[in-house]
Amino acid sequence: MLFKQGRYSGFITPISYGLDLLTVNLFTTFLPINFQNLYLFHFYISITWVILSFKNEFYVIHRYSKAVVLLRKLFTQFVFFFLILYAYIGFFKQPLMSRLALGQYFILVFVGISFLKLLNFSLLNKYRERIKGNIRNVVVIGKSKKANQLIEVFNTRREFGYHFSSQFSPRDKDFELLNCFRYIVNNNIDEIYCSVSELKNDELSAFINFADNNLKTLKFLPDNKNIFSKKLKFEYYDYLPILSLRDIPLHNSLNAFLKRLFDIVFSLVVIFGILIWLGPLLAFLISVESRGPVFFIQKRTGFDNDEFQCFKFRSMAMNDSSEYQQAGKNDMRVTKIGRFIRKTSIDELPQFYNVLFGNMSVVGPRPHMLKHTDEYAGRVDKYMLRHFVKPGITGLAQIRGYRGEIERDSDIQNRIKFDIFYVENWSFFLDLKIIVQTIVNALKGEEKAY
Repeated sequence: MLFKQGRYSGFITPISYGLDLLTVNLFTTFLPINFQNLYLFHFYISITWVILSFKNEFYVIHRYSKAVVLLRKLFTQFVFFFLILYAYIGFFKQPLMSRLALGQYFILVFVGISFLKLLNFSLLNKYRERIKGNIRNVVVIGKSKKANQLIEVFNTRREFGYHFSSQFSPRDKDFELLNCFRYIVNNNIDEIYCSVSELKNDELSAFINFADNNLKTLKFLPDNKNIFSKKLKFEYYDYLPILSLRDIPLHNSLNAFLKRLFDIVFSLVVIFGILIWLGPLLAFLISVESRGPVFFIQKRTGFDNDEFQCFKFRSMAMNDSSEYQQAGKNDMRVTKIGRFIRKTSIDELPQFYNVLFGNMSVVGPRPHMLKHTDEYAGRVDKYMLRHFVKPGITGLAQIRGYRGEIERDSDIQNRIKFDIFYVENWSFFLDLKIIVQTIVNALKGEEKAY
């Protein structure tokens, strides 16, 4: 699968992008615009459309967005598109172009894309409302006026795609946080909505920690009580304000698609540029030194806490402890060729197949063994947050020196600190920076690469 972002509607934005770019380019063939260089116009109009879309957040439409939001985005996008379209004449000195035909082209594109956007918006709403597809299970903590209004929104606005499962009141005598947490886990709840005025500060902290450690989305019904958190974002469900505690950039479909596209291109370059000739050579050297398979395949924890098979070149002699014991300094299990490929990180190159298959990304938190995931999830606060994104071949923690064997509690705590920073602050340029630094570190050699 070329692109996957878990339970989020990851395909919608890329498909919309493709259809809109096709529309923008296809309509040039229907009118006598008299281009001097048609290919130059296609390149110009495609690039400017993409830039405008990013700038205007043209494809950022949420399940709870109103039609008026869509209309406003269409208006903004096409005002700038009109200016850019006619700027082409002066910028590229095109005196023979027909201004009238260009205006007709603009109207065709506006009508075509508006039709596609409104049709897509309507079909998605009907899909969630009638077919019950793309549904998010939710619970509400609180029985305030706003909490009841929110439940009414969930129950009446079926096109939003929320399934209200249960309501818990902190004011009830038998209210216990543990019962809420059990219900959320046992009933596969996706999102938790808390009425802040009804929860004590320690209860709020407990919900925040629970959501972080169990990959649940936590949102708040705002009131005049202070909420101490790093990031808060206002959203509106119908006319009801909702506060989101954490905004994860890679849960935006466009960001996820850009990262996935880069992963595919980069992994193909490595596979056909390096692995195609280095793989057979290493396979020969590994087999000559010790008996056993060329690849070491181990179960690791990936996106959304799912298991996957992680590929590496085998760097150890065959043993029974490699499945659960990390390599340490001067580890007797490591072969001579294994020591070299581990020092240079060449043993990680087969993971580009994982990237191509969609289990991993080029950059992200390093995947841990299943045993370590179970161990650290219980004793390292917010450890599970790292599973909100795909694991990576390299990551921010690795270039900051936190790679390899975990010798002290501070090693895993600092690693998780950098992983969470990456999850919450991802950008395409941050990925590029991490890749460049990884290559530099590999060439210099790293102290903990053993």
